[in-house]
Amino acid sequence: MRIVASEAASRLIEESGGDLYVWPKKPRCCGSVTYLAASALPPAGRDFRRAAHTARVAVHVPVGLARLPEELHLEARRFPRRVEAYWDGCAWIV
Repeated sequence: MRIVASEAASRLIEESGGDLYVWPKKPRCCGSVTYLAASALPPAGRDFRRAAHTARVAVHVPVGLARLPEELHLEARRFPRRVEAYWDGCAWIV
């Protein structure tokens, strides 16, 4: 998996310690679409493994995640301030 991170996303992740946890998330209303959630802290009750890293960012994914994207795109958002992850550039997992 190759990490494609914007400068703003890399800076935001670095400010939070350099680790980003990314996991699949299904919304309650639209169960057939799976999105990616991202956070500087892992959600409680889940085990993660380091999947990829750059000089500035280490990305962790759930231990049981069988398939990784070819590219994980990381973008910073301002309101609220956060990093969003995109599976091969898509907002949902394909």
